[in-house]
Amino acid sequence: MTLADIHTLVAEDMRAVNALIQQRLSSGVVLINQVGGYIINSGGKRLRPLLVLLAARACGYQGSGHIALAAVIEFIHTATLLHDDVVDGSELRRGKETANNVWGNEASVLVGDFLYSRAFEMMVEANEMEVMRILAHTTNVIAEGEVLQLLHCHDPDTTEQRYLEVIRCKTAKLFEAAAQLGAVLAHQPPALQQALAAYGMHLGTAFQLVDDVLDYSAASAQLGKNVGDDLAEGKPTLPLIHALRTGTAEQKALLRRAVESGGREHIALVTAAIESTGAIAYTARSAKAEADKASAALAALPGSPYKDALIALAEFSVNRTF
Repeated sequence: MTLADIHTLVAEDMRAVNALIQQRLSSGVVLINQVGGYIINSGGKRLRPLLVLLAARACGYQGSGHIALAAVIEFIHTATLLHDDVVDGSELRRGKETANNVWGNEASVLVGDFLYSRAFEMMVEANEMEVMRILAHTTNVIAEGEVLQLLHCHDPDTTEQRYLEVIRCKTAKLFEAAAQLGAVLAHQPPALQQALAAYGMHLGTAFQLVDDVLDYSAASAQLGKNVGDDLAEGKPTLPLIHALRTGTAEQKALLRRAVESGGREHIALVTAAIESTGAIAYTARSAKAEADKASAALAALPGSPYKDALIALAEFSVNRTF
């Protein structure tokens, strides 16, 4: 099952999500419409809202509340992108100029705040206390992850454990919430809700680890960003951490300097060190292990095309090139 097949399975639901996103994105403030529309419509894969739709259907949900929650998840994700690009000073996202590069940091931060607050308006409309609890906690954990990442920037002594903590907070937590919400909406037992949450957490972790691999490959162009963006920002991702742990003394010295100073001046040497230490393969294996855990977490879920799609999504997360 391809990603296109997965989208086809919930195509009608996704059309409703996209229509609701456009409707609730609307504001009387023109700049909000411009910036919000620019990033919302910039070609993302809509993986997180897709998770809400698939999980809800896989759990037997027959209502329409999953449409609004899928839109909420996308608004939260988009808000984090706007804020991330300001913090990182990014110039490219999905092959286009970042919003902060077009309209400035102030507009990006404030429109990100608008999207967060709009998401909270919509989650209140769901009138489900458990939904509000999950999403409020999720946004708090994401913020903690952002701060943790900031603390580890330019720190070559960041450990694998500390790095995994960052990505589980910053990236995987929203995947976790998206999958869990589907089970909550369907009023599934707590054990199944937690199984879907575990699926989302492992899926999100696998997805980020593959991003780490792609950041040091020629395929980065397909991601719509520059090769070595993480290094340029001084982020010690897993390939760098593994190379720092296993490389020669000369390689370690080079990598330490590269993390501490940031930039792309030594990107060719850094990439060579990462490849020679097997760091790419190590990170890819770690991602595969997370994807396998994601699929295993679905064991208690009844068989259906939607369950098959969730498993296929875990496979896609590690086999993708974009």
